[in-house]
Amino acid sequence: MKKTFIIAVFCVLSSQYIFPIQEKFPQTADLRVNMEFRTLQPGEVVIVRLTGREDVKLANVYFLESKYTMGQGQDPAEWLAFVGLDLGIKPGTYTIDISVLFDDGIYQNISREILVLDKPFPLRKLWVEQEYVTPPPEEMERIRIESELLREIYNIFSPHWLGEGNFIIPSAGEVMPNFGERRIFNNQPRSSHSGVDISSPYGSPVRASNSGRIVLANNLYFAGKTVIIDHGLGVFTLYCHFSKITAKRGEWIKKGDVIGEVGVTGRVTGPHLHWGVRIFGNRVDPFSLVSLNFE
Repeated sequence: MKKTFIIAVFCVLSSQYIFPIQEKFPQTADLRVNMEFRTLQPGEVVIVRLTGREDVKLANVYFLESKYTMGQGQDPAEWLAFVGLDLGIKPGTYTIDISVLFDDGIYQNISREILVLDKPFPLRKLWVEQEYVTPPPEEMERIRIESELLREIYNIFSPHWLGEGNFIIPSAGEVMPNFGERRIFNNQPRSSHSGVDISSPYGSPVRASNSGRIVLANNLYFAGKTVIIDHGLGVFTLYCHFSKITAKRGEWIKKGDVIGEVGVTGRVTGPHLHWGVRIFGNRVDPFSLVSLNFE
């Protein structure tokens, strides 16, 4: 059963509190606004839900100068938006603004404040082939094109929720708690680790963590053989380092379908699956989605 707190109480809880929270506020005119999250720290997701009114025509969420268009969930009377607290967000108080337009032309504006807590991330040194630390000049154009392609993919917006029920872990291997690690490759600092690694034997099946549409199934320089799934409303899951890709771009996939096999392609130290989540490009811990209830 979910626990309900007001924000002022939740924010003094330990940063290790990992159960999903649902914030409920006094409402007017039967419109209910709930915010659900595991915790309020870098790398977490906040789900904003509107319920109670069937005459909502349009709704938007505004956070950090970005607009999140709300879409319908599995229940057509429910409107959803996913707000990603990026890995790099600074601790502090932030405002989430919600604008709702009803069928009769009336607007309702709602504002909520959230307190984002600090979260320290460990430092780790790794050794990989030097070409994945300082790529040769002939690979730089490929890397640039792939970077632009990924930005375009994460800007895709599907206006309906495509997922079905709760998210699942895509591999049966050992999960490494390394989201957000600050990494040094071959004694050279590089970007923080934006997903979690699952250590599995070479060739192990990888399954879609939820339903959606395949928007990328290709071999990338750093990520190796990679699949990206669009789950709608700006939510994407990312699966990297495959030995074999079995999904095809444009294919509609069901939760649990096999999309590839664990491998050692790209920048790796051994066979494993890199599993990531992006919400409008924001880097989110996949387990922040797994912890939330979509049933």
